Amino acid sequence: MELNLNHVDYLQVGVTSQKTMKLLPTVGRKASHKVAVADHDGVVTCFGMKKGEAVPVFKSLPGQKISRLELGGALGTPQEKIFVSSGSEVRGYTKKGKQFLTFEANLTESINAMHVSGADLFVCASYIYNHYCDCKDQNYYLSGDKISDILCLPVETVGHIVPILACQDRVLRVLQGSDLQYDVKVPGPPTVLELLNRDGGKGGEEVLYGTADGKLGLVQITKSGPITSWELDNEKKKGGVLCIDTFDIVGDGVKDILVGRDDGTVEVYGLDSSNEPTLRFENVLSESVTSIQGGCVGKEMYDEVLATTYTGWVSGLTTEPQQMVAGPGDEIKMSRETQGKVAALRAELEQLQVKVLQGREKYQQSSQSSTAVSAVPVFSINDKFTLCQDDASYSLTLEVQTAIDNLLLQSDVPIDLLDVDKNSAVVSFSECDSESNGNFLLATYRCQANTTRLELKVRSIEGQYGTLQAYVTPRLQPKTCQVRQYQIKPLSLHQRTHAIDQERPMNTLRLTGQFSFAEIHSWVVFCLPEVPEKTPAGDSITFYFQNTFLGTQLEATYCKGEANFKSDNISTISILKDVLSKEATKRKINLNTSYEVNEDSVSHTLRMIHPKLEYQLILAKKVQLIDALKELQVHEGNAGFLIPEYRSILDESAQLLEEYKKQPAHLERLYGMITDLFIDKFKFKGQHVKTKVSQLLAILNNYELDSLMEFFSEA
Repeated sequence: MELNLNHVDYLQVGVTSQKTMKLLPTVGRKASHKVAVADHDGVVTCFGMKKGEAVPVFKSLPGQKISRLELGGALGTPQEKIFVSSGSEVRGYTKKGKQFLTFEANLTESINAMHVSGADLFVCASYIYNHYCDCKDQNYYLSGDKISDILCLPVETVGHIVPILACQDRVLRVLQGSDLQYDVKVPGPPTVLELLNRDGGKGGEEVLYGTADGKLGLVQITKSGPITSWELDNEKKKGGVLCIDTFDIVGDGVKDILVGRDDGTVEVYGLDSSNEPTLRFENVLSESVTSIQGGCVGKEMYDEVLATTYTGWVSGLTTEPQQMVAGPGDEIKMSRETQGKVAALRAELEQLQVKVLQGREKYQQSSQSSTAVSAVPVFSINDKFTLCQDDASYSLTLEVQTAIDNLLLQSDVPIDLLDVDKNSAVVSFSECDSESNGNFLLATYRCQANTTRLELKVRSIEGQYGTLQAYVTPRLQPKTCQVRQYQIKPLSLHQRTHAIDQERPMNTLRLTGQFSFAEIHSWVVFCLPEVPEKTPAGDSITFYFQNTFLGTQLEATYCKGEANFKSDNISTISILKDVLSKEATKRKINLNTSYEVNEDSVSHTLRMIHPKLEYQLILAKKVQLIDALKELQVHEGNAGFLIPEYRSILDESAQLLEEYKKQPAHLERLYGMITDLFIDKFKFKGQHVKTKVSQLLAILNNYELDSLMEFFSEA
């Protein structure tokens, strides 16, 4: 069934966090819901819609930033009490706006995830989970990585409390009391959890999850262990999932899955006969979607998908047809109601323009006085710097509550800027003198009017580490700028994984010395992404990583006084040896280093590079031929005389050029990796072979895998 939904804006509140909007329950399916939404100004707003206007039910006083909003109430009754968390405090409001609860959780950090079930309250700060019953402490758990969301299976159905934590190390942790019952491995860092059909399905055990890299999945949390129902890959490279809900928007009696993403995409998935999800509807908003709910808000009898965006817009995608009526001569006329709305908006706009002019004049007059102080406008930035597994690049997303004027990127390490289709900003580069001032990149993005969200892609080189800085200037007066810093780590293209292939030929690096568990952990955090900053519990830890560019792997096991690293890529071991030695020297710690080099690992790595290198060489050759073939085509009048291979190059010329443009310096990057591999292989033998690099490059220019492997073994 085709789904047509029309976009309407209802109201704007302050900047919002993830999961801070809910629909209050109603009597009857088609009656319209009241909406509760909380923002960074600390305000809880509850409103309903009447004749197309948002009518406030109540509005709380401003305070500390609100990070979550949940609904609760006694089990078996309508869940219409509103609970919000701000800082380490939880407050409760009735549906009329009366505050009935203020509970201080006494956490050292702010609450970032919360769940309410009857008299039970579950809150999470970065690594800590706390369970309270009637505001009395019950259970506590320290997680191995940062917690991004919490959920509890419905006690009415399951019969006992089963809390589930979504943690950044690609794991859902299922708890029993204060202990870990088991963990569920998921394909990406989970960001959000939601019960299927809002009640966990038939047995109350089905949980939907969304990940930071845009994947979606359904898992059944049974007593004996997890059962994965389905996983949906993010093939179209959409944004990360921030919010999920289930609601029958299609009206076929089966609840659909509503998804909101951080690139502004709102999706509706229907479940087919085999319970697999299929995309039914998609709409893109201009900023990230922080909360999503299905229900009836704007007009009775018309269901809709209600979404809240980062800058606080509460918008609906409604099944109600747009109020346009055809008049005589088939002219499209607005209905009287819509005309009234437009007139009211115009009057409000004129009033606001007058107020702005008055404010500007007042500011100009006061700024002439000698005692005047210019106030710097405060604005919030929502930023995300993540490694994309598919193309081994970093995605930097910046979202500002007001329009961005320009963005300056500065880096003290060599990085490539990649093309992003969604990015409409004009980029210009400044010349850099890396020797005198340490800059390897200076780029300015000039944004078009009303751009509040910017997405960039950069690719780093492993072994080169430093800082990328973004200077964000919004369209505000007086001009002001905020700086955000992002660390480019020595092994920046590595990503955490659940397991590795132990059959591969491995090189080993062993370090011993007078270092503590916390010190060696801080060095590993410095070297590798996706490692929790907090020192793990216990005496030792093992992490597994995969290189997103080459597919090589790394195992890191360490404890107090000893660390072992294994990798099938000798360059990874070489980078770790250099960086860890440097870090130990800084702290005046004496390190004993020993290593074992597996000769087979070099040819293994070359075989892993081979398909990528071969593909890039063929692509480069095809691109070189395009101009000459086009000239021949113009000269001869058609391309019929060309052999099929050349004809296909002409036919695909646009795609080939697009792909080549998207991957600047890709070939040089692969040449660099092979050169590093060559130097590192002999460095561990104590031989310097830099003089032979020119011979290696000559072989690469006439590339054949066998001759390259022969050169490596003979050199």
